[in-house]
Amino acid sequence: MAALLRQLRELRDRMVAAADQAGGCLDQVSPAYRASAENLVHYLSLRRQDIRPLQRRLAELGLSSLGRAESCVLASVDAVGHALARLLGEPIPESHGIGTALPDVQSGQRWLAEHTEALLGAAPEERSVRIMVTMPSEAATDPSLVRALLAAGMNVMRINCAHDDPGAWLAMIRNLRTAEAELKQSCRVFMDLGGPKLRTGPVAAGPAVIHIRPERDPYGRPVAPARIWLTAQDNPRPAPSPEGVTLPVPGDWLESLAPRDVITMLDARGANRKWSVVAKNTEGCWAETFKACYVVPGTPLRLSRKKGRRSQCTVGAFAPHPGVILLRQGDCIRVTADPKPGQPAKTPPQGRRREPATIACTEPKVVGQVRAGETIWFDDGKIGGTIEAVEPGAFLVRITHARPGGAKLRGGKGINLPDTDLVLPSPTPEDLAQLPFIAEHADAVEMSFVNSVADVRRMEAHLRALSVEKPAIVLKIETRRGFENLPAMLLEAMRWPCCGVMIARGDLAVECGFERLAEVQEEILWICEAAHVPVIWATQVLENLAQKGLPSRAEITDAAMGHRAECVMLNKGPHVLEAVSTLDNILTRMQSHQTKKRAMLRELRLAHVGAVPERTG
Repeated sequence: MAALLRQLRELRDRMVAAADQAGGCLDQVSPAYRASAENLVHYLSLRRQDIRPLQRRLAELGLSSLGRAESCVLASVDAVGHALARLLGEPIPESHGIGTALPDVQSGQRWLAEHTEALLGAAPEERSVRIMVTMPSEAATDPSLVRALLAAGMNVMRINCAHDDPGAWLAMIRNLRTAEAELKQSCRVFMDLGGPKLRTGPVAAGPAVIHIRPERDPYGRPVAPARIWLTAQDNPRPAPSPEGVTLPVPGDWLESLAPRDVITMLDARGANRKWSVVAKNTEGCWAETFKACYVVPGTPLRLSRKKGRRSQCTVGAFAPHPGVILLRQGDCIRVTADPKPGQPAKTPPQGRRREPATIACTEPKVVGQVRAGETIWFDDGKIGGTIEAVEPGAFLVRITHARPGGAKLRGGKGINLPDTDLVLPSPTPEDLAQLPFIAEHADAVEMSFVNSVADVRRMEAHLRALSVEKPAIVLKIETRRGFENLPAMLLEAMRWPCCGVMIARGDLAVECGFERLAEVQEEILWICEAAHVPVIWATQVLENLAQKGLPSRAEITDAAMGHRAECVMLNKGPHVLEAVSTLDNILTRMQSHQTKKRAMLRELRLAHVGAVPERTG
């Protein structure tokens, strides 16, 4: 035990020394965070070495193993040291007394609760974890949707500035204020900046061709006709029902059509086809066919009647297929700084080398920052590769990860470079243009793809230039660099009056590796608890439920794990209202079982709990 006590005191001395060395930095944080910042430094010092052997020996003695010390590190170490000293009959040094400025168990939890309320607002009576909901565009025009979300348990409205516009954002906020007044509830407004997100540039459009095909049974026999909505090309009207395809035709020719007319055509493959006109109204008419056909702009259509004149027209212009690049394992693609639309790989004449596919990066500066051997991921990790060579204005990627049969890469998809030390502007010019609106209307600004202390410092400077101390700053951790720099960024963010952290698990999983995500999100939770900074658990929470109306079993467990954060975020979807109600139910139930890392031993509600079954046989 004497050796254990010496080890604990050495740990304590290192923690105090680390805080002394960081004194200049600690003195610059907001007074509300001064003790919290020092506790964070103590925690980081504690975690610089592997203390698992020490923990096991403490547990064997029936003492705290320091496994739940995040919110009050020095007090926890001292409490265990005091117990050991008493067991050994040694006096407790005066220097081991905890000053009033540093947290003990009660004050550490209280400070986290106070910082959480400052950021997220007061907690509802039945649960302590708040619910954040990302607004769909309809929230601007449908006040009843916002009211229903608030009534179902929404505590924070999240507006993604990558969508809609200031007029729509203001309408969403006004709808929220009206709902608050009606329901006598309060709700915070968070606005999310796009940040320096890397994306693929546009891909050259595919052919303008529509494949019209009837419904077939398992044997390939047609069982229901394909439906074609014909509409005037100079005044196109949407089809009255979603089934079928829409084709534009000249208005005067459309006027001449009537039910039971027959339209003949020679499709893009040279196949003769017939369509039957089955219905007509003032908006257009429906035609049907039991045979597949391919239609392109300019395809001739002939109206044939047994009685009366025949007439002809051509199909008007319609949008081509969005461009895609099919990539298989072993393929190459050249990522360029040239904004020209990307192209699929070209098949050269026999004997010539195949030209790889090309695609642009929306941040041309990145092209000069990568190095051969680094990894790259596209489209949320669906396609992965290794950078083989760096060329002037481009780099060549060998695809190492794609689904069997190949994966389709489109324009506007995310690019992740987890091995590259990227230098990108944050906040971006687009972010800065949106910042005055956010400063006026929002309670917090979410910094996407924040990677460094300099990024946080620039955001603080721009907010000060607007002469505001609101909104709060939320650091969205979604890159490997952001995760690695989190402690330093927290100490910088704690200079602002109010701050928080969001675990943006989508890009973070791609950057750190899906197999590491669980570990990484745990470490973020621990670090933020040590700093008494609230955490928002985000990305794909109850996503199947919000999108399809039915949750998976795994996402129910994931939502329950989110209870260890101070807020859980739901994304938009057709069934988001049901998702809010379900999440409210889960979080309320979990509150009686878990607080952070601490299990709460509520009574078990089982039949015959505590009874010992008789042994039979």
